Amino acid sequence: MAYDLEAFIADCRAALSSDPGPNGREQVRAALERLLANAEFVRSVCGEEAPQGLNVLYEDPALGFQILAHVNAKPRTSLPHDHGASWAIYGQATGYTDMTEWERLDDGADPDRAALKPAKQYRLMPGQAGIYQEGAIHSIDYPANARFIRVTGTNLDRIARRRFDLATGKATQMTAQQAT
Repeated sequence: MAYDLEAFIADCRAALSSDPGPNGREQVRAALERLLANAEFVRSVCGEEAPQGLNVLYEDPALGFQILAHVNAKPRTSLPHDHGASWAIYGQATGYTDMTEWERLDDGADPDRAALKPAKQYRLMPGQAGIYQEGAIHSIDYPANARFIRVTGTNLDRIARRRFDLATGKATQMTAQQAT
């Protein structure tokens, strides 16, 4: 029997219940790669027949984590952004996503300004997953029809998050799902 969404949810709950920190999240990241190896799962939630846009697949009532499918028809490049007090794991289903992780050059004392430089750049290919801990700043760039699964520690619409304009140095509050 193929590893499916229900088994993934159970593994997420077990990992995050025993260790809600980086080690538990790493277990979730590895489990997401296992789930992405299930071609039927990928086809059903990220294939041509899947609904376009951002689709919530699961939200855990006790632990609060969410599993979302991003079914993107158009290409997109995001500004650098964080996930506030949450973490996020991106798992590539189809196409690819170019990821840039950013490092702050300033001390972060001014909440409305930030100086950033790229710290790491890489491409997530189908079946690969990357993790971004609380406060980590990253940006995404993907072509048309790139699709991914994202697991977050909470519903990001309920927490403060920031995006960063590299040209002006301005840091602003994000609106709901703005970075997706």
